[in-house]
Amino acid sequence: MRKITVVQVLPALESGGVERGTLEVAKYLVEHGHRSLVISAGGRMVEQLTREGSEHVTWDLGAKSPLTLRHIPRLRRFLQDQAVDILHVRSRMPAWVCYLAWRGMDPRRRPRFITTVHGLYSVNAYSAIMARGERVIAVSETVREYLLKHYPALEPRRIIVIPRGVDPSVYRYGYRPPQQWLERWFAQYPELKGKKILTLPGRITRLKGHEDFIDLIGRLVAMGEPVHGLIVGGAVDSKQTYLSEVKNKVVKAGLHDRITFTGHRADLREIIAISDVVLSLSSKPESYGRTVLEALSMGVPVIGYDHGGVGEQLGQMFPEGRVPVGAMDSLVRRYQDIQALGRIKPRASPPTLQQMLDSTLSAYMDLLS
Repeated sequence: MRKITVVQVLPALESGGVERGTLEVAKYLVEHGHRSLVISAGGRMVEQLTREGSEHVTWDLGAKSPLTLRHIPRLRRFLQDQAVDILHVRSRMPAWVCYLAWRGMDPRRRPRFITTVHGLYSVNAYSAIMARGERVIAVSETVREYLLKHYPALEPRRIIVIPRGVDPSVYRYGYRPPQQWLERWFAQYPELKGKKILTLPGRITRLKGHEDFIDLIGRLVAMGEPVHGLIVGGAVDSKQTYLSEVKNKVVKAGLHDRITFTGHRADLREIIAISDVVLSLSSKPESYGRTVLEALSMGVPVIGYDHGGVGEQLGQMFPEGRVPVGAMDSLVRRYQDIQALGRIKPRASPPTLQQMLDSTLSAYMDLLS
């Protein structure tokens, strides 16, 4: 197989599903003898990226400012000097910078341009850049339908559906954390002992359903259910005010001893594994739910709002977990139905990480050929 040079571009490498997917593809490329570069503003995941054999270039192409366009000439020279074969963009502002740099290159010598649509973005001229890839990767059928509906100029043949995947050897069915981890965990959070643990994973942002989660815990506590809520995820500087709002809501609801904020955790797999139920309550439909797949792969029940990629995933693998958006009474009843199940067996196996990686490299090679 021909050895290629791939540049992936995204705003930063702090945390999140897009970022993890970038590292997974980068590692896979290196393992197969290809050269992998990533351009971002940096973050806590850079160390892992470089340790696994990729190169990192620290440019902030994600800042929503006209000044970001100053990177276009430098990026164009970089793509030429590094003889890049594939330019793979995963976010809108970086996509504009990359597209404008790419468009100004000699078509016979420039890399092939690929976008991955990770979100159901607002439909406008700014978002339309994600439909301009020579190939457009959709992370779910939900995203494919969104693209076809809102961007009629995008030919269906240019769209490739590559679902996000999980590694079943890492998120294996029935996984339980080692005893040493459990001892440390319950020493840090003794309030969780003897409780049914409901976990809401994800970064602290206004659309992730934290208010509904607090209301759910409040209702279950009032009914005498022995539950404890976990809010797992960090908040960037711009979201600190919202985090304070959420914490104040917990206190006002009298739930300060029934809901725990863990902040960012590197051991989310272990936290999901000891959870009785994982929740996905975003008020806005999402393109897919990585933690939904991870939980179901381990056999942990998931309850989520029935829209977007999460509704798609639950419909395929665990339809019992679907709840209409905002239907709090249904959410309470669904928890009561599901919490006694223990580990569940999904109706279909979650897509695997290997399938996702093989399909991504195939997309690169097909476009180059």
